[in-house]
Amino acid sequence: MAEYSSEARHLDGRLLVAMPSMGDPRFDRSVIYICAHSDSGAMGLIVNKPAADLKFADLLDQLDIKADRPIEGIDVHYGGPVEHGRGFVLHSRDYGSEDSTLTVNDDFGMTATLDILEDISQGFGPQSCLLALGYAGWGPGQLEGEIRENGWLICDADASLVFSADHEGKWAAAMKQIGIDPRVLSMEGGSA
Repeated sequence: MAEYSSEARHLDGRLLVAMPSMGDPRFDRSVIYICAHSDSGAMGLIVNKPAADLKFADLLDQLDIKADRPIEGIDVHYGGPVEHGRGFVLHSRDYGSEDSTLTVNDDFGMTATLDILEDISQGFGPQSCLLALGYAGWGPGQLEGEIRENGWLICDADASLVFSADHEGKWAAAMKQIGIDPRVLSMEGGSA
């Protein structure tokens, strides 16, 4: 068996783009930002599927967090099928908490504590952010196998794409960034 590419071993801070042949409807046309990837598995957040029935202001009300300013332009996303009651904020690196922010790279951080929601509501949060409930998770070797089976494409994570308000267009934009016209992709995968 051929050695798997080193690109697929170090996916922190990269995007996974679902192939049209993706068999799992939860990931259909998904774009996932990978927050952590190691020999122990991987964790990421779907960045292009806002929750239709939940707004950021509603979430703040549920958590009894009072906003000192109008809260607009922050969508709550379906982050993935694991722990969908748990919240994560993917954000620009102009924000960070020494104790609770995972620094993914120079451009992105991820924080999963209430502090960031309070800071956002007070106007002290990051310049760019995306709130997700739940996450996508893979066990050891599982994601690598899905990539080998043509379930995912990999591309660089551009902040303008990740934090774009055009959620419907993120999948096509990621495909374009890779250099692929989605109209020519086959529903069937294969390998040589």
